[in-house]
Amino acid sequence: MKKITKTAWVLVGGIVLSLSTSATELVYEPINPSFGGNPLNGSFLLSKANSQNAHSAPFNERSYDERLQESLERAYINRIVREITDLAFGEQELDENGNPIQSIFDQDSLFVSGDFQVELITSNPDSIIVNITNLLTGEVTVVEIPRFG
Repeated sequence: MKKITKTAWVLVGGIVLSLSTSATELVYEPINPSFGGNPLNGSFLLSKANSQNAHSAPFNERSYDERLQESLERAYINRIVREITDLAFGEQELDENGNPIQSIFDQDSLFVSGDFQVELITSNPDSIIVNITNLLTGEVTVVEIPRFG
């Protein structure tokens, strides 16, 4: 009788425990927003990565002369590109009186900037030719821009 009671209790306990047990499907949810995770985790992960990053880029302090020269070269190159674009499309800038401003490219021109020589050939009525020569290597790049105007 004791053996039957003990077996009955084990059986009843197993049934009770199995009734309350349930399982669900395992679903993977990524953490990194780059791989579909929550976007709010991005700043946290970035701050963790930055705190572990021991690399720092070298800082090259440029003198005032170097910065001024770079700024002038940038402005000069921008002016060249703007003038070439205006020539290619037949547009001219006008002054405050409505008169066309004389282009710096009314004739073929040669410019030297740093290690590069830029030759502008505007005498061709069908196109504008820009020859860019690297003075260190002698490499020449030719850009031909058709005139649309």
